[in-house]
Amino acid sequence: MPTALLHPFAKPAKDGFINIVRGEGALVFDDTGKQYIDGIASLWYTQIGHGRTEMADAIADQVRTLEAYNCFDPYTNPRAEELASAVAARSPHPDGRVFLTCSGSESVDSAIKLARLFHVLNGNPERVRIISRDRGYHGVTYGGMSAQGLPPNREGWGQLLSGFDVVPQHDLGAVEKLFADRPGEIAAVLTEPVQGAGGVFPPQPGYLEALRELCTAHGALLIFDEVVCGFGRLGTWFGAQHFGITPDLLTFAKGVTSGYLPLGGVVLSRTICDALEADPDFILRHGFTYSGHPTACAAALRNLRLIDEEGLLARAVHIGERLRDGLTHLFHEGLIREFRGAGAVWAARMNEGVSAADARMKLLDLGVIARPIGDALALCPPLVITDAQIDECLAALQTVLSP
Repeated sequence: MPTALLHPFAKPAKDGFINIVRGEGALVFDDTGKQYIDGIASLWYTQIGHGRTEMADAIADQVRTLEAYNCFDPYTNPRAEELASAVAARSPHPDGRVFLTCSGSESVDSAIKLARLFHVLNGNPERVRIISRDRGYHGVTYGGMSAQGLPPNREGWGQLLSGFDVVPQHDLGAVEKLFADRPGEIAAVLTEPVQGAGGVFPPQPGYLEALRELCTAHGALLIFDEVVCGFGRLGTWFGAQHFGITPDLLTFAKGVTSGYLPLGGVVLSRTICDALEADPDFILRHGFTYSGHPTACAAALRNLRLIDEEGLLARAVHIGERLRDGLTHLFHEGLIREFRGAGAVWAARMNEGVSAADARMKLLDLGVIARPIGDALALCPPLVITDAQIDECLAALQTVLSP
């Protein structure tokens, strides 16, 4: 019989889940003592690895001082202020500001609302439409779900929000046509720098540059959903810096705390901030109970310091190169039909007739965790994974896929 816990993205009638009880570095352990290499960083986020006592100490110290307090007017707290400054300094907008949330889904919804609000404050309330891409994943709240390009995730929830246009994945012409067909109506274009949950798809050469140019030319904003790409995954603090593109709004979550506590946010450019700050009597009527939660922010601050101190941005580049080389070998051996990725996030597309879900289960038997997405297996390991552990993941994949 299923337990009382209703699992996300799972069959409600399912029983017999793998019970993960402990983690250490790039390893996790189940309740039988079986060890697994965490090849997906739990869910794209455990940059610094599991079981870090430094994080436990930072969290405990903050709880002993001030576990939580709201940041609604007129309150603030030191950790929230420090984290906002630290994130802004590492972002493409060091002179911007940071709105804090509790998750990636909340961050995306916040960015959509802020984009529309920006146009209202600038006297263009008709600019409400959001353009997003097929295969884009933007969370599961109604805003992000209305924008996302994964049809199965949109089914069964009733009427989604209006004002969203999902275009084919790499089709710049479709974006240009929407700007032409709906002049003055587009609020923003929303995209992941590298599409993650949709299958690990880097942008085609010139695609992000063209989006930036189109948004600038037509008075729309560019939003980067960096929930997966942010905080070192591509070898830079944000994917925007990896690709050399500056968005107007940038969402984050996951890697900001390496998952030790839930936290997310939106980086706002100075242009957006200027619109919000122009009228001293304007009130931003948006926020969450736990926006700026001091304990979550303390965890994030320690996480950022660990990423800096341990050189994990450079490590991500090395991990990506090693994964790419291993997948290249599997491709030349005829064991996969395609591989794609950037930084330290990659995917191997299965040969015809090979089930990625079945391959995942066989990998689990060998003590390796990967994530099946359609006909591909994703690898996105903690940035503290060793070379030997990377090689073990690749060897296990070769074993599973060999005839």
